[in-house]
Parts: sequence; C-alpha cells; structure tokens
Amino acid sequence: MARLTAGIGTSHVPLIGVAIDQDKGDDPYFKPVLEAYDWVRDWIKKPENKPDVVVLVYNDHASAFDMDLIPTFAIGCGESYQPADEGWGPRPVPNVKNHSKLAWHIAQSLILDDFDMTIINKMDVDHGLTVPLSAVFDQPREWPVKVIPLAVNVVTYPVPSGNRCWMLGEAIARAVESFPEDLNVQIWGTGGMSHQLQGPRAGLINREFDTAFLDDLTQNPERLRYLPHIEYLREAGSEGIELVMWLIMRGALGASIKELHRAYHVPTSNTALGHIVLENAK
Repeated sequence: MARLTAGIGTSHVPLIGVAIDQDKGDDPYFKPVLEAYDWVRDWIKKPENKPDVVVLVYNDHASAFDMDLIPTFAIGCGESYQPADEGWGPRPVPNVKNHSKLAWHIAQSLILDDFDMTIINKMDVDHGLTVPLSAVFDQPREWPVKVIPLAVNVVTYPVPSGNRCWMLGEAIARAVESFPEDLNVQIWGTGGMSHQLQGPRAGLINREFDTAFLDDLTQNPERLRYLPHIEYLREAGSEGIELVMWLIMRGALGASIKELHRAYHVPTSNTALGHIVLENAK
C-alpha cells in the first residue's frame, strides 16, 4: 500500500524562484531566504525521507485559470505539466512529471467521497507550484519526484473554509492509503504566510499571527480548522487566506504528527516566509 509519510508547509513567494534562478544565494538579502530551506534539503536527500510522489497543494495565479473558470478544487491527472509564462517567460525549471495512475485514483476516490473535483489534464503550472519544488530540490535537470498538482481557489471569493480544506486532506489520506502500489507519498501545503499585495495595507506582515499559526499546526489544529475567513483577512492580509491550503496538508496527516523543523523570515519581497516540516507518526 502507498504510505503518506510527511507533510511540508511553505510559502511560494515568486522572489524565492528569482533568487534561485539567478543564483543569488550569496546576496545579503537573499542568503537568509534560501538558508531557510537548508535543513529540509538535507533531510529529503536521505533515502528514508525521499518521497516517490508529492501531492502539491497550491493556488494558480491566473496562469491556468481566470475569471472565466474558477474551480474550487482541481487535480491534475495528465502525464506532465510545463512551467507557465507569467509575463517574463517560463521559469528555467523542468516540466513536472505526474504519477498519473495515482492522480486518477485520488480523483476517483475524492469524487466518490463526495468532493466535487475538477480534473485538469492540460494546464501550465506557475510559481505557486514550481517555487516550492525549487526551494526544496534546488535546480535539478529533472525533478527527483513525481508531482500531483492540486489547485485550490484562494484568489476569488468565495474560497473554501479551513474545515473543508482539512476534510479534503483527510480524504486524500484515505485515497493514498487505498492505492495498492508501494509508494512513499508526501503532501505539501503552500502559500502565505501573512501578506497583502494591494491597497492601503499593502506590505502587511503579522509575525504574531504567523507564529501562532505555525504553533497551532501541531499544538491546537482544531482552532485553525474553524478560523473564519474574516480573521485571515484582518490579521494576515488579503493574501493570507492562502494559509487554508496548509490545512489540506495538516488534515491529511491525522492526529499523531511530529514537528521536525520550522523556519520563519521577514521580509521576502513584501511578505513573510514560513516553512514547516511535519512527520506522520502513524
């Protein structure tokens, strides 16, 4: 049977990708940004930690979806996906290769579990998906894992509740565990942390809120399940709502988890960078 072994939460700030693409690791501004991922890069290289497949939860930034089509939850089941051109050319990173057989199995399981999933066989993937891969795996010729894209609408209201995201994570765990192939599977929740990109509060960063969110992923996840949207908006800014995607990751891991590592750094562009690694103790 497939095993869901760990979860990673991370920001997907596009500037992280710029720093990696332009080899700015020694630049005083970017050095602490990239060093936030040193621990996980070493950890994931160990054979017992390296996943075969990553279910990567992210949000599209008007690259694959726009106001004409806004799926609440979408799963990529195609064989591969290329990096999107977000206005300055595609990132110089490999195409994402899917584990299509597992993706279709998860899609079927979720739909039969009463989640209305949109199935995407053709799309380009933007920084929301490629930046986390670069942060963890740097710039390989080919990504060392298969990646199942799972896109969530956190751009246009209404967005799914934290509890709905948590329950989707639980359903993903059931789907993975019912897959007959022996696979080490991780789930990554990406986006956030506190940030606002427009309006009078542009540049908002709330360290207290972000730290409490990281603490409660392990100490009090029930609070996060039922945190209302208005609190994300008030405390974490208009784009802080992306953090509900971390709850899909956390819900998939169940009750018995162990925090292995975390990092927090400001500023990264005009946002807070958050990162956490959780191990499934089941």
